[in-house]
Amino acid sequence: MRVAVVGATGNVGTAVLRRLAAARLEGAGDGSGLQVVGVARRLPDARVAPYDVAVWHAVDVGGRTAVDELTAVFRGADAVVHLAWALQPTHDIPAQHRTNVVGTAAVLEAVARAGVPQVVVASSVGTYRGVDVDGKRTPVDESWPADGIPTATYSVHKAANEAAMDEFAAAHPDIVVTRLRPGLVFQRGAAAEIRGLFLGHLVPMSIVRWLRWAVLPLPLPFVFQAVHADDVADAYWRAIDRRAAGAFNIAASPVLNPPRLARAFGMLGAIRAPMWLIRGLVTLTWRVRLQPTDAGWVDIAAQVPVMRTDRARSELGWEARHTSEDALRELVAGFADGANVEASDPLRG
Repeated sequence: MRVAVVGATGNVGTAVLRRLAAARLEGAGDGSGLQVVGVARRLPDARVAPYDVAVWHAVDVGGRTAVDELTAVFRGADAVVHLAWALQPTHDIPAQHRTNVVGTAAVLEAVARAGVPQVVVASSVGTYRGVDVDGKRTPVDESWPADGIPTATYSVHKAANEAAMDEFAAAHPDIVVTRLRPGLVFQRGAAAEIRGLFLGHLVPMSIVRWLRWAVLPLPLPFVFQAVHADDVADAYWRAIDRRAAGAFNIAASPVLNPPRLARAFGMLGAIRAPMWLIRGLVTLTWRVRLQPTDAGWVDIAAQVPVMRTDRARSELGWEARHTSEDALRELVAGFADGANVEASDPLRG
């Protein structure tokens, strides 16, 4: 089996490489004789695990020649895993669109041209239509509308890709189209990357050590799900190994709310803050470029539904080995220790 992983140096991509390396060692199922191809805009140090499991190709998925380059890389592959995504710069939406939407279209076109029998695309809980914020979150399955939250660029781009995958699947019924919709994905090695993406480099990673006597001000509707990167990677491998089609929600228990977030950060507790205040502060600090996160992420945190994961358990045989709180605590420990991955540009932070 030959698997190509696009965006293989980031948070999820690094975990997927670890899982593919384990599958190769296991020699079970299609893991025997597994060949891995890594695709990234900036290549990692391929002498360092898990990047040493792959043969590497440098491709910018949003570039003008991306389809031709990717087609050549994908030839002979049994599956393509597409993880490439740009969360920044939030001040340059066309640049994000180029990677996120144009890049995904290029990957799908190259999959078709190369005759790859399966493509597995990273979607997200952020692709789902927002729910009414009434203090209750009835869990939803994969049939919940995936047309996004219109005030959040990330959500709009994920929804655009969901629509593109629907069209692609209809046009290419011979290709298995799989999409995974995880919650927030955490691991220790992603601490520097996540700090840079959401807090900016003006905020030191060691800030978590200063929060012991603080309280966390968050709106009551901030309720969301998380999962450890290794558990997401296991879901990707199972989807490939079983050639499973369709959408799969991927999340661990319990659902994260303000009190659980405060505990994970070692804080005294959480206090209720009005949504308009948090959104206004985020917008102000984003506009003056004190931090890189726009208010769309506030809307995502307040509006995304809680996902049911029954389908992943029944069809993929998937179970999270880490709780969402454990995954978050591991990330927080990474903040405190300044954890990063030197071999990967994205994870170096």
